Parts: sequence; C-alpha cells; structure tokens
Amino acid sequence: MEKDILVRGMAWGGKIRVFAVRTTRLVEELRQRHNMHPTATAALGRTATAGAIMGAMLKGKEKLTIQVKGDGPLGQIVVDANADGEVRGYVEHPDVHLASNAQGKLDVAGAVGRNGYIHVTKDIGMKEPYRGSIPIISGELAEDFTYYFATSEQTPSVVGLGVLVDRDGSLLHAGGFVVQLMPGVTDEEITRLEQAVAAMPPVTALLDQGETPDEILRFLVGDDVSLMDTLDIKFQCQCSADRVERTLISLGADDLQQIIEEDGQAEIVCHFCNEAYTFNRPQLEQLLAQAKSKMVQ
Repeated sequence: MEKDILVRGMAWGGKIRVFAVRTTRLVEELRQRHNMHPTATAALGRTATAGAIMGAMLKGKEKLTIQVKGDGPLGQIVVDANADGEVRGYVEHPDVHLASNAQGKLDVAGAVGRNGYIHVTKDIGMKEPYRGSIPIISGELAEDFTYYFATSEQTPSVVGLGVLVDRDGSLLHAGGFVVQLMPGVTDEEITRLEQAVAAMPPVTALLDQGETPDEILRFLVGDDVSLMDTLDIKFQCQCSADRVERTLISLGADDLQQIIEEDGQAEIVCHFCNEAYTFNRPQLEQLLAQAKSKMVQ
C-alpha cells in the first residue's frame, strides 16, 4: 500500500488554490483500531480526509478539531488534525452499517443523519480558538464541508471525498480534494471548473486506476497548476501513559481512593486510538500520593 500524501498548489494564474490527498493507509488504520463496519469506515474516513486537507491549510503548531454531530445512528464523529499531516479520529458507534442507498453506495448520509451540525475548532495560537459551525445540509459530508468553507470561512470551494471499502470490510482506497476560488476568478473560469468537476470520475475510481494526488488535481484544473509542496499524511495520536497519569491525578485524592477501594485497578482507553492504559493497585497508590501532595502545596 502506497504511503499517504497530500499535494497543494495554485492554478490558473493564482486564481485557484488546490489540494488533493490520498488517505488510504490512514483510514485503514482507523478502521482496524476501532473495528469499524463499512458505513462507519466511510463516514469517519471522509471526515478524516477533510481533516487532513484542512490541517494542511494551517501553519506551524496550529491544529483543529472537527465534530460531526448528526441525528443518525453513528452518533458523533470527531477528527483532530494539524499542520504536520498528523490525523486521528473516532466515531461514537463504529459498528454501524446500513443497507446501500439508491445509488448502490454506502449510505453515509443515513448513518450520519441529515439534521445536526458540524463544528470546527481551530487552535491557531490566539487567546481564544476560532470556532465555526454549520448545519448539516446533506450528511454525505463533501457537500457539508463545501458549505462550511463558503459560510464559515467565506471561501467558495469544491470538496470531493471518497472511501471505497472491499467486500471483506477492509479498505481499498480513500482520498479527496479541495479546490478554492481566490479573488479575481472570472465567471468563465468558474463555469470551466464546474464542468470539470461534473465530468470527473469519483476520487476512489481515480485512485483505483493508479492515479496520484497530483494527477487528480490535473483532472480538475488541467496542466496550468503549480504544485508548491507535498505533505506526508499519517495517523498519530497524542495520548501517552504520562498524559493518562496526569488525568488520573487531576481526578483528586478522593476519587482515586474510591477507585483503589472499589476496583483495585483502573483501565483508561483512548477514544482516538483505542489504546488501553492499565494501572494496578501499587501504581494507583503512587498516583494517590501525588494527588495528596498537590493538595498540600
């Protein structure tokens, strides 16, 4: 399986900003870590792909969180991404799988729900993070993120997201693109872009044919594209034993004492990577001592 990469650049004399990404490895790792069924894989995979592209729009140590809160059986979808191409995510009910929709495809909209909100929180180093929210308009997610860019960021955009799952539930392909209109673009160029998008095969079909992210961009905007750079995309969770220990200490001495007396151990499972951190009685007693010393300070 080829490594996941994102390419970004400008086209048509700087009037269009373009991003394309392959996220097959990322989405397959998410599927395995969360033991997801196909429809859940498609929904989280599309959101994680959007997150990878939106992360690439950030700089330095900036990061963002996407929350998709629809009224479908999947429950909440959460994705974290940063400017370094690191992405993680989870879905509340990973075992959701629905019958195919009328087009014979995975019913992502039915699983996500057609009512609810998408919230995007960006930590860009300011005192307060940026927050943008939009109502879900289709539940298919690509249309929803298109609407997000237009309304929350005032940037007219075209978003394509695709996840192709094999018969056995494993991942075949995942990827996507974002094309954003910059000031100065003409009506004729907008029409040309609309026609290109309408004529373009699905992203997963292009990936299945062996096309690369930069070749996907050329399907959209032709050869008049200047690629700026590429970014490796990878699954990366920020959890660690140290962080979990600090979380347990922050519970306070009373709660830790109660856990020791009632259970004698504790297991903390990270939502994002499904990693389990287990603490036995002596370890908990050590954390309890640290919590008590903090109370004295």
